[in-house]
Amino acid sequence: MRKDFLPFSRPSITEADIASVADVLRSGWITTGPKNAELEDRFRAFTGCRAATCVSSATGGMHIAMKALGIDPGDEVITPSMTWVSTVNLIVLAGATPVFVDVDRDTLMVSADRIEAKITDRTRLIIPVHFAGAAVDMDPIRGLADRHGLSLIEDAAHAIGTEYKGVRVGRTGTSIFSFHPIKNITTGEGGMVCCDDPIFEERIRRLKFHGLGVDAYDRRTQGRSPQAEVIEPGFKYNLPDILAVLGLRQMNRVDAMNAKRTLLAEYYREKLRDVDEIRPLALPEYSVKHAWHLFIVRVASTANGMNRDRFMTALKALNIGTGIHFRAAHLQAFYRKTFPEVAGTLPDTEWNSRRICSLPLFPDMTLEDVDDVVDAIKKVLIQ
Repeated sequence: MRKDFLPFSRPSITEADIASVADVLRSGWITTGPKNAELEDRFRAFTGCRAATCVSSATGGMHIAMKALGIDPGDEVITPSMTWVSTVNLIVLAGATPVFVDVDRDTLMVSADRIEAKITDRTRLIIPVHFAGAAVDMDPIRGLADRHGLSLIEDAAHAIGTEYKGVRVGRTGTSIFSFHPIKNITTGEGGMVCCDDPIFEERIRRLKFHGLGVDAYDRRTQGRSPQAEVIEPGFKYNLPDILAVLGLRQMNRVDAMNAKRTLLAEYYREKLRDVDEIRPLALPEYSVKHAWHLFIVRVASTANGMNRDRFMTALKALNIGTGIHFRAAHLQAFYRKTFPEVAGTLPDTEWNSRRICSLPLFPDMTLEDVDDVVDAIKKVLIQ
């Protein structure tokens, strides 16, 4: 048994990262400013997108993206239930209806065929979710959206550095990334909206900062223009420079951190190959470069009354932390009550929701840490 507790995730923060935040604190400009602009430039170059806009969270980015698209009461938005509830909450708060689509049992991602079966004359938007660091098969979904005249937002919270058919996620269309502490890079809290439409970008920048006709930090005036006026009611989703500078530092080593995640994930897959009760997610059959945001398994054992929750409790007693990503949204209390008809209609989602578990995976881990996790798993399963 390990002497120290191994969490399922931990941000990789260096002393140089900490010093860079201190430098911003000393600069006299700690809210949205030059470090925001620099992070946007860096992320745009990283993904190859036309425009990148910093926001205070991926949830905030999704909120204003849906607002910019005019998602209103009576509209329907198609999205998987196997996702974090923030997206579903935003759909409901807009007065629209979430239309849940089932995922592939082994990759946890949606397909164009399953989405198309849910399209009605009220459908306005599709939100596919890149999962755990792998990419959704987007070409068929983009074609589907084009044929039906539907908007498309890629939930790329798990996909910093992910590539689909040789192209980084974020380069095409509209994608929203998360910089939450467990993500592949972090700003503490924060996110990025990438898009290729200049009119949409202008609206995103306006909505993220009170609806003013300029961004919180205008590159031309090196501050905020005194002539700025409210063009439309907006929100307060700007990212402070004390957070943006942390993201800048992390961008310097994102490729190296993703490479370490890949090394650890491949070692997990090798070590768990003969553990029949533990089923890692399958890799997509199409071309993907995995960013390994999470290492997700499904607990398939029923021996001795074992299930996912007991499995996690037993690992915790052996100083191994785990997580759940995610309990299906339609099985959460509010959504069970509000949309009771959905239960039982998403069999692959519900099968996974009962079994899914995230094992420890973060860049500062070692292969010996993986050995400890696998040894603990084998001990728990034979009890």
